[in-house]
Amino acid sequence: MSSAGSYPILEFDPNPEAVISPVDAMGGAADGMPEHCVICFFGEVIAKVVEEHQPRIVRNIRSEMMQHPIYAVEANGMRFAFFHPGIGAPLAVALLEEVIALGCRKFIACGGAGVLNREIAVGHVLVPTAAVRDEGTSYHYLPPGREVEASPAGIQAITATLDAHGVDYLPCKTWTTDAVYRETPGKIARRRAEGCLTVEMEAASFFACAQFRGVTFAQILYGGDDVSGSAWDDRQWISRTSIRERLFWLAAEACTRL
Repeated sequence: MSSAGSYPILEFDPNPEAVISPVDAMGGAADGMPEHCVICFFGEVIAKVVEEHQPRIVRNIRSEMMQHPIYAVEANGMRFAFFHPGIGAPLAVALLEEVIALGCRKFIACGGAGVLNREIAVGHVLVPTAAVRDEGTSYHYLPPGREVEASPAGIQAITATLDAHGVDYLPCKTWTTDAVYRETPGKIARRRAEGCLTVEMEAASFFACAQFRGVTFAQILYGGDDVSGSAWDDRQWISRTSIRERLFWLAAEACTRL
C-alpha cells in the first residue's frame, strides 16, 4: 500500500517563491488600484454595473481563454475593484493571485451554490465559515487538511452588513469540489453528515490562497440548484437576476467595511 506522502497532491511545499511570480507577471502594483475588491460570479450583473457606472479598467489580464478585465469603480459612496473569476478553482485562484499582485488586499466574493438540504430556498443567503477541501488547488497553498476557514474579519463584515439590511442568512460549511458531474449520492450524504449545507467549486481554494498570501477573504453565497434528493433540481437558479444584483452590492458594502 502506498504511503500518503507518495501522492503528489499531498506534497505541500511551503516555499513562497515559485518560478512564475504573480508580481512579476503583473509588473507590480497597478496605479490607483483600490485595496478592496469584489469577486463576482454573475456575468449579467457585472455587465449592468459596467453600463450604469462606467468603471475604469485597471488591467486586462490575458489568458488563452479571453481577456479578464479588472475594474475599479466609485459607486454608492464606495470605491472598490471588481472582476469575474471564471469558473473553477485553478482559474479563479490564478486571477486572485494576479489581483493581489496588482494591489488589492481585502476581498469579498459573491456567487451561487448547490444546496444539500432542499429546505434551503432558492436565493437564501449563506455565509461559508469553512470549506471542505475536495479539490486540488488549495493543497498547493496549505498543508493537507480536511477543511479551511474563511477570514474571520471577512465573515464579520458580511454578517454586519446582512444584519444592517435585515437579510436572513445561514452561516454554513461548504463543500468545494472540482468535479461537478461526480457529486454522487454517497458523497453528498457524507458531506451533509459532516455539516455541509452547500456545494461549489472555488471557496476552499480562495480561502487557502488568501491565507497563504496574507489577505482578507470571505464569501457570500445564495441557494441555487438542489442536489439533496435522488434527482437534480435546477430550480432555475441562474435566472434570479434581482437576487444576484443585490448580492453584488451587499458584497461591495461588506468589503468596504474591512
